[in-house]
Amino acid sequence: MPLTLTLDPAVDPALRDGILDLWADVTNAGGAVGFVPPVTRETIRPELVRHFVTLAEGRARLLVGHDEEGRVAATAFLTFNTHPLMTHWLWLYTVMVHPRHQGRGYGRDLMAAAADAARGFDGIEAIRLSCRGGLGLERFYASCGYKEVGRVPGAIRVAPDDDRDDVIMLLPLT
Repeated sequence: MPLTLTLDPAVDPALRDGILDLWADVTNAGGAVGFVPPVTRETIRPELVRHFVTLAEGRARLLVGHDEEGRVAATAFLTFNTHPLMTHWLWLYTVMVHPRHQGRGYGRDLMAAAADAARGFDGIEAIRLSCRGGLGLERFYASCGYKEVGRVPGAIRVAPDDDRDDVIMLLPLT
């Protein structure tokens, strides 16, 4: 049951709703994608709108994976740097795979497709992402070729007295 990955799909209500559902389901299952559970689609909607604005402005590209039933099962936003000294690398944001698909290799497929897409963008030499420490995400990204290049202790507060490291990972593409 393969994941069908599409770079720059048409953003329509079905895609929007699919991403909202995915983001809420991932967060409510304990995923580290910018929120802490419990969340609703309405909690997430303003952040998704901000992501869509970056797409519309040409500052980001969207990679979406659909499962065998056509449902949105995975996403990653590839966001270009606007700083003139950092345009040779991009950010990877909101990397998600639906919990029902965990363990099927969809995460690796998504990460490989993101790297392949980035290699096709003029002047891009690396992908940078950050992840919440304490969940083992660094191991997953390392298994996809990323190297930890920085860590900010306690930078992410998920609850009172529950601070997590912000872990910075880099994948050279050249």
